[in-house]
Amino acid sequence: MQKIDGLNGRVADAPSDNWVYRILPPWLWPYAQLARWDRPIGWQLLMWPCFWSVALAANAAAAAGSFSGGQTIYHLILYFLGSVAMRGAGCAYNDLVDHKIDMEVARTRSRPLPSGRVTRTQTKIFIVLQALVGLAVLLQFNWFAVILGILSLAIVALYPFAKRFTDWPQFFLGLAFSWGALMGWAGTFGTLSFAAVSLYIASVVWTIGYDTIYAHQDKEDDELIGVRSTARLFGDRTRQWLIGLYGLTLALMLLAFVLAGVGPLAYLGLLIAAGMFAWQIVKLDINDGDQCLYLFKSNNRVGLIIFGGLFVSLLVTLP
Repeated sequence: MQKIDGLNGRVADAPSDNWVYRILPPWLWPYAQLARWDRPIGWQLLMWPCFWSVALAANAAAAAGSFSGGQTIYHLILYFLGSVAMRGAGCAYNDLVDHKIDMEVARTRSRPLPSGRVTRTQTKIFIVLQALVGLAVLLQFNWFAVILGILSLAIVALYPFAKRFTDWPQFFLGLAFSWGALMGWAGTFGTLSFAAVSLYIASVVWTIGYDTIYAHQDKEDDELIGVRSTARLFGDRTRQWLIGLYGLTLALMLLAFVLAGVGPLAYLGLLIAAGMFAWQIVKLDINDGDQCLYLFKSNNRVGLIIFGGLFVSLLVTLP
């Protein structure tokens, strides 16, 4: 294995003690890095809108007397598998598009493509294999959900280019990463509702917020090479923007909960999430890259708390 920047085949922006390096043979490490298996936060943040939507739909179904516990658990498993596969495919595709940019950014130049540990052809094959897993998962749902899932590919394909033509690439990331907020409901009912749409918009706004925090790690490099982001756009006003973004996220989620008729424990989860958002805003130091990464990752706990509230609310309403 080629030694890259003193990292012995690892990448600079991922934990070196990850299970990938303990379990997988070294020849698989570059592919695990392409899929970001050594950085689970990505598939976790992709998964939570799916899980929220499944739980929201389950609450609505329970209120209507049509709840199926087996279907709910099965859908959660499918969305977990789909999130890991499609996040991996999306990251590899993004690396393919950003190959030259990643070579210019200190945090990303040790990744498999810019470091030369995989070729573009190998990356394309790996993308196809992961996409086939995602397709196999998608085909387990009703045809409305299948078509809805396929439509998301247009946004996924556009996202890596967004940083080249807009200061709001995080908005396009949100459109793609939040699609599961529609899928969970569609997979249950074979249709959409205002509750699901409100949850989707909330997830988009949430994504803009947390990815702005993440993007502050790269703003100096981004400025040098001309990459645009909300971190550069908001600058020193990031805290004020986060108050608005996270506040709107909570308001739209509240609307989704009301429209779906969830129980009171779901609102408790949302209240706890509000406190976690406030903590992020108070603690934020946009000039501390390590802290920005820590606060960004804390959104995994936000996702878990919101899902936990919805799931517990569902359990207590069942006979």
